[in-house]
Amino acid sequence: MAGIDINHPHRLSMPQAREAVQQLADKLVERFGVDCSWQGDVLSFNGAGVDGNIAVDPGTVRVQAQLGFLLSAMQGPIEAEIRRVLDKHFA
Repeated sequence: MAGIDINHPHRLSMPQAREAVQQLADKLVERFGVDCSWQGDVLSFNGAGVDGNIAVDPGTVRVQAQLGFLLSAMQGPIEAEIRRVLDKHFA
């Protein structure tokens, strides 16, 4: 299984950062049918071929994901898209 581990800085308040992550989660649910749930300041998600979480801390958002066999072949493009979306929402 391929792994993704990205730390992305932000300057948002914790409520603003959580809201931005929730917006990302809503898109994941809509586009890919993943299941998402919050536990404190960590959003966990899982679906066909992916399991992971997004942790919101003051000043940092951390995305960790394990990709299944089929998605592992696309790790580079997936990681690039995650970085692009993080740049957009947490610039």
